[in-house]
Amino acid sequence: MTRRLRPVGLDFIDSAPVRLVFAAEAAAAPEALYRALAEEVETWPAWFRAVSRARPTHGGAGREIRLMGGVRFQETIMAADPDLRYAYRVDETNVPGLHALLEEWRLAPAGSGTRVRWTFAAAGAAPLRTALGLARPGLGRSFRDAIRALDRRLGPVPR
Repeated sequence: MTRRLRPVGLDFIDSAPVRLVFAAEAAAAPEALYRALAEEVETWPAWFRAVSRARPTHGGAGREIRLMGGVRFQETIMAADPDLRYAYRVDETNVPGLHALLEEWRLAPAGSGTRVRWTFAAAGAAPLRTALGLARPGLGRSFRDAIRALDRRLGPVPR
């Protein structure tokens, strides 16, 4: 059953009851990573194994995401700051107990590559909050694997 979530703003990244923050280094430049995140949405399943389908909606102002296992999200893009930040809010999902969800990807130059930080900010019922806490290691591993796969996909960095 699909349910509408509470609309939240970008400030939810800092105030959410559950905040899972993960970081990884990538060899690719911020502009290449941003392009893959924000402009080549359909390619997400090729590098983020948890994603089975991704497509832009509403002329690029939204996204439809499907995860392995049947989870579905209808999202609104909240921030698209080239080479710096990409954030989206989940408006509808089939995840029980979820009340609000906002995700943010931050990119910052680091040496000859990029530091990528992914923040998963959520609000929900107590069982969901517990489940997210238990899922933290797996989500972190999935994120780091995705960044490595995306780095490989983007190819060698020109020197």
